[in-house]
Amino acid sequence: MKSRLEEKYLAELAPQLKTGLGYDNIMQLPKLRKIVLSVGLGEATQEPKALEAAEKDLATISGQHPVTTRAKKSISSFKLRAGMPIGMMVTLRGKRMYDFFDKLVNVVLPRFRDFRGVSRDSFDGRGNYSLGMKEQIGFPEIDYDKVDKIRGLEVTIVTTAKNDDEARTLLELMGMPFRRT
Repeated sequence: MKSRLEEKYLAELAPQLKTGLGYDNIMQLPKLRKIVLSVGLGEATQEPKALEAAEKDLATISGQHPVTTRAKKSISSFKLRAGMPIGMMVTLRGKRMYDFFDKLVNVVLPRFRDFRGVSRDSFDGRGNYSLGMKEQIGFPEIDYDKVDKIRGLEVTIVTTAKNDDEARTLLELMGMPFRRT
């Protein structure tokens, strides 16, 4: 069973992208490959309970069990040793990815106060888009009363686009609310 957004991509957006970008083959069209959600937990070195709370929040938001990320190097000024847990991440693909993107664009982003759109410049040069959120409570699954601490969340949308312009066109057609310039 396909997601609502995936069906929309195949039925409506693919023909628009084909004519707009000038491709002959539908397999050349840019599409979403994966979405990576990550939370950095600098306070996890002093407070191990922070990992559990962040894991619960990330699992609730994504519907998938997160993986603990560990430090690669030791940094004495941060009291950090190699191998210590310093964050959590989840990689979404397939139906969960499309469902999360749909929820992000239509529910989460409009809930933020004074929201005027996301930046048009957060592409990496290879067609991938990164979006930072200051708080996780914008998601409807998170119960505000049970949140121990407001944490930031990094959302990276990885596409098969060859460049930033193709990726921007794809995300605009999929409903990403970019800021007007």
